[in-house]
Amino acid sequence: MLNTRQKIRKTLLLIAVLAFPVTLYYFSPYLIIMGGFSGVLVGSAIVFVLQFLSALVLGRAFCGWVCPAGAIQEWVMGVNPRSAQSRLRNSLKYVIWVPWLATIMLAFVKAGGIHSVDFAFMTQNGVSVVDAPGYYMYAFITALFLLGALIFGRRAMCHSLCWMAPFMILGTKLRNALHAPGLHLEANPRACVSCQLCNRKCTMGLDVQQMVLTNKMDHNECILCGECVDTCHKEAIRYAFLRRA
Repeated sequence: MLNTRQKIRKTLLLIAVLAFPVTLYYFSPYLIIMGGFSGVLVGSAIVFVLQFLSALVLGRAFCGWVCPAGAIQEWVMGVNPRSAQSRLRNSLKYVIWVPWLATIMLAFVKAGGIHSVDFAFMTQNGVSVVDAPGYYMYAFITALFLLGALIFGRRAMCHSLCWMAPFMILGTKLRNALHAPGLHLEANPRACVSCQLCNRKCTMGLDVQQMVLTNKMDHNECILCGECVDTCHKEAIRYAFLRRA
């Protein structure tokens, strides 16, 4: 049975999915390039910057609490609960992200810099999906993330494909390097009884029990969903909002 925190999280994820036809273009990796060649800073560029800045305080909580693509994948966890976590799969998103980011920079250089800001670029009154191309893109993105999780396991596309995750991972790393306070998980290894409930509930398929036993909770792929916190009956894991020791 879900506790109050997980009910809130699931509700926020549901709202994010229902709003996805409106917000789709604000997460677009393609429109930011289109805008760049015209010297236009578009909505998705602003969103990605905000995700980086939010990670300085909240880590990857966006992924665990309000990401529509993540929510779509969580819906099918019961069908394929296998962990998709691996070093190779985790590194794939950077193979995509680095040349994509370089292309964005090149686009703005060729345009002579940023000439204007248009948050609602290519939308109709701020709504993304209003015509056939929009519906096709919505169907493609939804199917891509859904099938990826169905075939490869828990939030597989978050591990391998997501172009937004690196912004938040880098933001979290910067925060930790500066020893600034922020949301993270802390462990009490002595309280762990090795029941592995945390592993079974982790939406990212991480070996949370090993993280607890080694007292190393700072994992790049942790999205701070709190499933492990709310599952552990021994309170071996908890949220904290402090500087790391």
